[in-house]
Amino acid sequence: MVAGETSGDMLAARMLSGLRPRLPDALMHGIGGPCMAEYGFVNDWPMDKLSVRGLFEVLVHYREISGIRNQLRQRLLDEKPDVFIGVDAPDFNLDLEIQLKQAGIPTMHYISPSIWAWRGGRIKKIAEAVSHMLVVFPFEEEIYRNAGIPVTYVGHPLAQVIPMEIDMAAARDELGLDKNARVVTILPGSRMSEIKYNTEAFIRTAKILCERDPHLQIVVPMVGEKQRSYYIKLVVDAKLDNVPVLLIDGRSHTAIAAADAVLVASGTASLEVALFKKPMVIAYKMMEASWQILRHMGYQPWIGLPNILAREFLVPEFLQSAARPEAMADAIWQQLSDSALQERLKQRFVDMHHSLLRDTANVSAQAVLQLISAS
Repeated sequence: MVAGETSGDMLAARMLSGLRPRLPDALMHGIGGPCMAEYGFVNDWPMDKLSVRGLFEVLVHYREISGIRNQLRQRLLDEKPDVFIGVDAPDFNLDLEIQLKQAGIPTMHYISPSIWAWRGGRIKKIAEAVSHMLVVFPFEEEIYRNAGIPVTYVGHPLAQVIPMEIDMAAARDELGLDKNARVVTILPGSRMSEIKYNTEAFIRTAKILCERDPHLQIVVPMVGEKQRSYYIKLVVDAKLDNVPVLLIDGRSHTAIAAADAVLVASGTASLEVALFKKPMVIAYKMMEASWQILRHMGYQPWIGLPNILAREFLVPEFLQSAARPEAMADAIWQQLSDSALQERLKQRFVDMHHSLLRDTANVSAQAVLQLISAS
């Protein structure tokens, strides 16, 4: 298996929770994270080597990433595993899957690339690369069936992990937050490149909000020590270290559960916030050269998963130059102040949660076992 980032690690771990009891003695290895390791997954390389986003950012690390893929490919061609599962990371995994499939190794891809959002032509490459596709959104199943690619809708693992009812008081107790204060959680991203481009704008937004409400509490979870150290450096360099922020290690779900509103970088984290039924503002910044290319490649007006699933701008999005602290602070302030808006968003997110619920661990594990037995 190969998972390229924190969200992929969590998604793969859900599959492994269903697969490991059925294959207790199997060697499961490749590239993954700490959640996968809990199920006996063996890491051949650190996952953060692949956690790079943006066209030019990837180019900077291309030689190293390409070297890892070449070494892994040769190891798998020699080993001939019963199945290879690429978890997201399509730019890394699809080329690898093509070569493994051609060598007779069954390949599965878990989490469809966003072909419904941009680069729809990739479905031809996917047909060449995968023996079976697992999809996590209900509308994706028809796309693959129409293309003649074996597919299973497994639901979204996060819909099972995150409870339908959220205990905000318990989350605040765990983090030592005031039960009566308003709380905003900030999620600038798990990749180093996301932290680099999002942190200053996000913390300037927090500064504006704290000036409007001196009792407001800001929580910023960090996925690891490297990310935490880099975040602190960026905040100090921007002279924003006087903004009162509770910086915590991990526990992003607790931080979201404790919040009245969330400022989140686009990605899987925005879906997590929706499943916690929290008002949110989605924002994203990247290297300008990458943005100029990517902004013309999308098929839809939305980039946030909650908005894509809703087919409308359910929550505000601020991208690149539009991600100005004043604008983001105004949008979050409205969500903090408008109880009717809070209730409307909560109900929409409850409906979204129900639509994504399946027994993901068992459905995905069964699909893996069927692929192995058919090969």
